[in-house]
Amino acid sequence: MITKREFDILAHLATRNLRCTQREIAQATRMSVGSVNATLARLGEKGYVKDGMITNEGRIVLEPFRVKRAVFIAAGFGSRLVPVTLNTPKPLVRVKGKRIIDTLLDAVLSVGIQEVYIVRGYLAEQFDQLLYKYPMIRFIENPAYNETNNISSALCASYLLKNAYVLEADLYLFNPGLITKYQYSSNYLGVPVAVTDDWCFYSERGRIAKLALGGTNCHHMFGISYWNEKDGARLAQHIREVYHSPGGKERYWDQVALDYFVDEYDVYIRECTFNDIIEIDTFRDLKALDPAYDV
Repeated sequence: MITKREFDILAHLATRNLRCTQREIAQATRMSVGSVNATLARLGEKGYVKDGMITNEGRIVLEPFRVKRAVFIAAGFGSRLVPVTLNTPKPLVRVKGKRIIDTLLDAVLSVGIQEVYIVRGYLAEQFDQLLYKYPMIRFIENPAYNETNNISSALCASYLLKNAYVLEADLYLFNPGLITKYQYSSNYLGVPVAVTDDWCFYSERGRIAKLALGGTNCHHMFGISYWNEKDGARLAQHIREVYHSPGGKERYWDQVALDYFVDEYDVYIRECTFNDIIEIDTFRDLKALDPAYDV
């Protein structure tokens, strides 16, 4: 097992596939030059790095951390974006000419993830248009989308959550670099904030310890997560348990691991900024982002 610092350096070298200086690695990984120097020495001793480049052995040790698939949650109605969503599913709404979901799909494909699933429900047939640009997509039907919260979509795709990104398909991604080929541990995207009235995380040493609706000195939650093999496997069972429990169909799927079974998971916060990603909550938000809707 490699350490987080070793992983960060190997993942950077594998992604760049170029000889990198210690200073370049330090800047990319947010480590000190001294830490990079010491970690590179260990990696060199193990045969994972040579002359500033990753070796074949290094790529082999990275393989268990490679993201294998992406699952998009896209079955909902998007009621807060009415009137646009009366005839168009929210992920297919165009912002400055580009569909919201395209910003995510392009990022996923750019790092070599070819196993892509979309859980659909509302106006499901409209998602077929994505196949012209993304023929590798496989659709999963959610017949219960109109009767439950999004936990039913997670239930439909529960067998696919190992080594997988799970993405809310209505997030507009400005920074595709948030989607990477390798991930070290299960995690959620979060933005540090002083106060929020939205869903947020409280953490202990980077590990998510509590999910809350509104809070202070916490991390604003964004619905892009990664689940490693172990967590993805047990998450499938826990989703079924919560879904079939009293009131379970009304829950958000994120509550399964971050609320009901929070002590059984080590899910970490992967920090980003509000300049990296946005959730277009309302029609007013959409008009602010794309003046073409302000008519």
